[in-house]
Amino acid sequence: MTNANPSRVGQAGLTGATDALFLKVFSGEVMSTFNANTVMKEKTRIRSIQNGKSAQFPAIGKTVAEYHTAGAEILGNNIEHGEKVITIDDLLISNTFIANIDEAKNHYDVRSEYSKQMGQALAQTYDRNLLSMAIKAARDPSGLGAGVAGQGSAASVAIGTTPTTAQIVAGIYDAAATLDERNVPEAERFVVVSPSVYYALVQDDKLINRDFGANGSYSDGSVMNVAGMTIVKSNNVAVDHSTAAAYPDFNAKYAVDATDTSALIIQRQALGTVQLMDMATEMEYDIRRQGTLAVSKMAVGHGVLRPECIIELRAAV
Repeated sequence: MTNANPSRVGQAGLTGATDALFLKVFSGEVMSTFNANTVMKEKTRIRSIQNGKSAQFPAIGKTVAEYHTAGAEILGNNIEHGEKVITIDDLLISNTFIANIDEAKNHYDVRSEYSKQMGQALAQTYDRNLLSMAIKAARDPSGLGAGVAGQGSAASVAIGTTPTTAQIVAGIYDAAATLDERNVPEAERFVVVSPSVYYALVQDDKLINRDFGANGSYSDGSVMNVAGMTIVKSNNVAVDHSTAAAYPDFNAKYAVDATDTSALIIQRQALGTVQLMDMATEMEYDIRRQGTLAVSKMAVGHGVLRPECIIELRAAV
């Protein structure tokens, strides 16, 4: 009897490993999950670099207008320059090992779910680091949160140890006014809050009431805007990110105890991300260990670019 000649759907160009093309599916699922679960990625400036350990973001100050006196020589005004430098962090990875014997015994596919979990893990770290960096800057207006070239500083505003929803809403409106006074663009402003604060806002009659304009739904548990700024819900905004015991992905650069953060108001120009290695997934069969090792990885760094675009509302006196 003649053997069948199967078409190996995972083989590239009819040569090489018969599962070579399957890696792309796994990698794609990790990337899709990462993008779907990263709420901060599109809310910061991102720059990709080919090599090096950091990237420079030039900062240019403001100039002035003045009336000219006939005949007077025009010499030109000095414009202050500065820079913000963002350094790449260590390689961030999420990995798993799948033993052959376990896959053989198992009656359902686990690789798809594993890929989603790996993407989710990287997304949570990405968001947590960005939010922690912003809050850390808000609490250090003369250091990390200090502006250069005439920029303003980040700010942390205490709104009481047990702030009510009304106080948080009032604080958000005050923050919007402050951003206006700093000439921060009105577009791409965001308010990041924890789930508990988010659902408290949903129950605020003035925010949802149709008489004040459609702005979400009580039945759907959603609220869209406060003071013209988009409300973003995140589990990573009010957490203790100050010790390695709480998070295996701890990095001292982003260490801050933000458990008392009620809301974080930012504009897209506030934070920057430098990307040295984009999200990638590798998967390799290990004959010595009789299983497959999958590793998703990325090399990025986060920093503060325009600190005057950051205001924290904090549950403190």
